[in-house]
Amino acid sequence: DRVLNSFITLLSDESLSQARDVSSQIRSGNHLGALHGIPVGLKDLYYTKNLRTTIGSKITADFVPDYDASVTEKFKNAGAVLLGKLQMHEFALGVTSENPHYGPAHNPWDIDYITGGSSGGSGSSVASGQCMAALGSDTGGSIRIPASLCGIVGLKPTFGRVSRYGVYPLSWSFDTVGPMARTVKDTAFVLNTISGYDHRDNSSVNCLDEDFTSQIGSGVEGLRIGIHRDYFFEVGDPEVMDVVEVATTVLEGLGAVLTDVSVPMMSECALGLTILASEGAEVHLENLRDNADLMDPYVRIRLLSGLMISAADYVRAQRARTLFNRQVAEIFEHVDLILTPTTPIPAVRIGQAMNLFGETGESGYNLLSRNTRPFNLTGSPAISVPCGFTRKGLPIGLQLTGRLFDEATVLRAAHAYEQATDWHMIRPRI
Repeated sequence: DRVLNSFITLLSDESLSQARDVSSQIRSGNHLGALHGIPVGLKDLYYTKNLRTTIGSKITADFVPDYDASVTEKFKNAGAVLLGKLQMHEFALGVTSENPHYGPAHNPWDIDYITGGSSGGSGSSVASGQCMAALGSDTGGSIRIPASLCGIVGLKPTFGRVSRYGVYPLSWSFDTVGPMARTVKDTAFVLNTISGYDHRDNSSVNCLDEDFTSQIGSGVEGLRIGIHRDYFFEVGDPEVMDVVEVATTVLEGLGAVLTDVSVPMMSECALGLTILASEGAEVHLENLRDNADLMDPYVRIRLLSGLMISAADYVRAQRARTLFNRQVAEIFEHVDLILTPTTPIPAVRIGQAMNLFGETGESGYNLLSRNTRPFNLTGSPAISVPCGFTRKGLPIGLQLTGRLFDEATVLRAAHAYEQATDWHMIRPRI
């Protein structure tokens, strides 16, 4: 970890002690399930009782919660071994995990490159084998972006599928809790553990429990997959686009039925930035008033911009969101999944995310979340699965998005693609 800086708080002695206890339990026949004894990490915005939770900020550097987040409780009950609290972009407001307070997280494929964010420590720890699984949070792509850039699997579940109780908020109407792992099946095992209704979370949806591994292995024969070429394939690195195009032929060869689809309002999905900025500013009103000078300047400017958004602008954005969501729902009347690149560009060098790329002159910050944020607007389940590498050896991710509460189909298709290729078998030489 001295090389990768995946952790803010590393529980070396505690995790070894817990591992000894777990080994004894399993030897005595008391096996709790798939995660019993598995080393995991938590992004450092999940509350952990009597253990500091920094949220990646100097402002909350000494914050020690007196209770566990719902998902922390579930990990403990499942017998998972907590290795520590993982690096992140300050207050989860950023896509690089370049943190001025705790240092940047480094990509295991090339330590001079970013991990993506805001769950960068989660991405690097899983990719490097420090953790077998980790939790990230996703407000505009913060699970899927580091999953794509670090060459692992990352799932943003349906909004409301996993409790956010005890998770430090950024945006009440976007924030989502989800798993990151090396394989699709491992990701499904983690989702089995953390999902479920929680009355302590007002956004939690009371739906039937299900086994998310149940459809894994069923293949994609007959599944209808929509390829959204406009918007998602218009801007980005040609290497990324070429690799994703090859991935579509793999799925077609497995029996999926591919068809082009288009959401008319897709180019207007940046309206989500208005909602996020406004809600983020409300969450951090006190921090902006009392401790703004302690924030990363980039994070401070983004939050301050939210204070400039009027109530009328916020309401208009939410009304437009309703229309956008309706159009996406109409697409899902004709297809089972939507396929896109996860990010239109691969990882960039640490310190270069503000650079402008391509003919459009967009910054790396904007491009990295361009393809993920539309599905935070809809609340849809979306997964990133490895689908190749650039000539420099940097990972590329394929994004599959499904209907609300249809994680099973998303995982089924992602697993079928994963098993038909070798990308998930390749490990960084860190």
